[in-house]
Amino acid sequence: MQQTRKGVNFAAWWYRKGRFTASHLVLGLIALTMLAPFLWMVLASFKPLQEVEQLNPFPSVWRPENYRKVFETIPFARYYFNSIFIAAWVTFLQCLTSSMAGFAFARLRWPGRDLVFRLYLATLMIPGVVTMIPNYALMVKLHLLDSYQGLIVPAAFSAFGTFLLRQFMLTIPPSMDEAAAIDGSTPWQIYWDVILPLARPGIITLAIFTFMGTYGSFFWPLILIKSEHMRTLPIGMLYFDTVYGRQTNLIMAASVMNIIPLILLFVTTQRFLVKGIQLGAVKG
Repeated sequence: MQQTRKGVNFAAWWYRKGRFTASHLVLGLIALTMLAPFLWMVLASFKPLQEVEQLNPFPSVWRPENYRKVFETIPFARYYFNSIFIAAWVTFLQCLTSSMAGFAFARLRWPGRDLVFRLYLATLMIPGVVTMIPNYALMVKLHLLDSYQGLIVPAAFSAFGTFLLRQFMLTIPPSMDEAAAIDGSTPWQIYWDVILPLARPGIITLAIFTFMGTYGSFFWPLILIKSEHMRTLPIGMLYFDTVYGRQTNLIMAASVMNIIPLILLFVTTQRFLVKGIQLGAVKG
């Protein structure tokens, strides 16, 4: 009887071990499948143009000068600066305005607060394409076409960011506000000195989403920007592809340099991203 139990336990252990190994093999294959286009892009960026479409993934001759040629062919450094500058400003302003609105909806009591929040949240159902024409007409009237202000100001406010930070601020105990109010703090001091430091994971999460979305924005800069020195990376790479011919190896090199800031941002802030999403979904 004891030998039978040992046999059953041994078989169960091998079954669990097999399931564990099989599941990790499947996940590994899925990860490799998703990683394959990125690896192809990196390898293609080092190939001569005539070898880009060949089946052999590795170049016969490595051409690191492809990256230098990108800067020589187009003002890639200017495009880089424009994208990072605009994304940084939009991220800063959106985190500021969303945190202030989230504080007002989560911590302050005023008549019609919940109704206004629902109406504000309903704007998430409006596609961005619908508001693009009114925003463009507004930029024309304000004389903000082909300018940094025109790219930054319309994106400085976010209903999604307000919702995310409101949900996160609801997880902070109300006793923190009450203790600060007893000490004589004003609502602004409570927001700036108490709530904002405690909401740091949520703000970092919003900053990551905002920076990545703005950095890769395409349609709004395509409509608003006319001059070459104001182009962002997506618009500059489109211009590169259409004007200078299909130089796929150089386009792949430019694409690799394009995504480097996003990879660095995600790697350095991923723990805050996971924490912010988890805590922000605790209370509705």
